[in-house]
Amino acid sequence: MRLGADRTGFSGAVARIVAGWALLGGLVLLVVIAVNMISVMGAVFGHPFPGDFELTEMGVAIAVFAFLPYCQITDANVTADIFTARAGPRLLAALRALASLIAFLFAAILVWRMSDGMLDQREYNYATTILQLPIWLAYLPILLSLALLVAASLVTLTESLRATQGGRNG
Repeated sequence: MRLGADRTGFSGAVARIVAGWALLGGLVLLVVIAVNMISVMGAVFGHPFPGDFELTEMGVAIAVFAFLPYCQITDANVTADIFTARAGPRLLAALRALASLIAFLFAAILVWRMSDGMLDQREYNYATTILQLPIWLAYLPILLSLALLVAASLVTLTESLRATQGGRNG
């Protein structure tokens, strides 16, 4: 797991931003937990927190997307190591490069389509039922997460391609 201690320039900057963004995602999860605790305690005393499930849905979605670039930049995505246990370092680097390319393409497509989705949500004034929060607002941090995933994928792609050529992996 590499985060940024040995990364410099663009790669190091991306790694530091991604780590900070993941910490913010963790903070969002803590807020979601607090809202749910307040709601449960309020329900015990006859005063539940209205719209807690709306905040939970939005908060968890935001947090999950905030963690995706971190998983990419630290090589913490799920892998099937049983199939590559005997593979050499160049083959492993080539497979990592392929996975990074797929992540890059997938993230780029998601940025494009989710930005259109956000514009639709904003244009039609969709809001949550109880709290009347505009749904498009949740798209902003999600789109930033996806943009960071694009950048993280580029970093891991270039590092993996360098490793396939026998160069330094970073």
